Amino acid sequence: MRPHFLLSDLANQLNAKLQGDGNMIITSIAPLQSAQKNQITFLTSKPYKKYLSDSQAAAIILTESDLPFCNTSALVVKDPYLAYALLSKIMDTTPAPAENIEPQAVISPTARLGKNVCIGANTVIESGVVLEDGVVIGAGCFIGKNVHIGSGTRLWANVSIYHDVEIGERCLVQSGAVIGSDGFGYANNKGKWVKIAQLGSIKIGHEVEIGASTSIDRGTLGDTIIGNGVIIDNQCQIAHNVTIGDYTAIAGGVVMAGSLKIGRYCQIGGASVINGHMEIADKVVITGMAMVMRPITEPGIYSSGIPLQSNKAWRKTAALVMQIDSMNKRLKSLKRKIDRQSITD
Repeated sequence: MRPHFLLSDLANQLNAKLQGDGNMIITSIAPLQSAQKNQITFLTSKPYKKYLSDSQAAAIILTESDLPFCNTSALVVKDPYLAYALLSKIMDTTPAPAENIEPQAVISPTARLGKNVCIGANTVIESGVVLEDGVVIGAGCFIGKNVHIGSGTRLWANVSIYHDVEIGERCLVQSGAVIGSDGFGYANNKGKWVKIAQLGSIKIGHEVEIGASTSIDRGTLGDTIIGNGVIIDNQCQIAHNVTIGDYTAIAGGVVMAGSLKIGRYCQIGGASVINGHMEIADKVVITGMAMVMRPITEPGIYSSGIPLQSNKAWRKTAALVMQIDSMNKRLKSLKRKIDRQSITD
């Protein structure tokens, strides 16, 4: 059964100005165009403003400038999207990954567990592990030797954390993530690959979120470092000895090569590929499907790749690209002729 909230209570928790009936019961959040009785919604962008006057929602989160167009109760805030984010946490009904220590969990007698730790069935906790207060480990996880997990951190089912990894407080790791796997390091001996032992580890800061099926490799020598407040989407690959600065956001499918250093407050678009052994400055935005082959030294927005076209247009573009070298040579030859003609004149 969903919890019920008084609209006035939600206004207080969101520090919003209440317009309308504060005794109204709110049961859930819904999109603006489909919200019904006892549901709350929000307006954050102009294309959805056309639904505002006809909305059947019990209440709408919006700005002061949009209030005159609202025909129902409202919560007036400066940033409706931020208010929606906070509201979603207040009304969240997601169950915990685990609710107690299940008897099917295998826990080393040398592991140290803080207060209110929960561990799901079939999870393995190896020797020397430290789980601080309030840590929640879902079913089927593997926590390797000497791992340290800070207070309030939650792991969903089937997460694997290799030995010696350090994870900070209030982090969230989604199912299938692998943290501390070997980096891709090999030497070539007459055509045969010789594996390089990965002797470093991983240090993850506080309030970091790691998406489902994302892999973060341990350092070869030294550590892979993920700063405070970093958010990483699903199915990303973070190679050995990468450093990611505080509060950087990384969308799904991003691939990072080894020894890359990314600054603070960056945003990396989905499916981007970033070369290793270089640095990216603070406050850089890289749009989706970019290929980053050189360092970025200044904040700003960077893009690469060709946007989607019809197949017919794309074939013409591809044909032109294939001729660029020839066209460049012809232009240089023409310039030399013009320069010689100018001299004789």
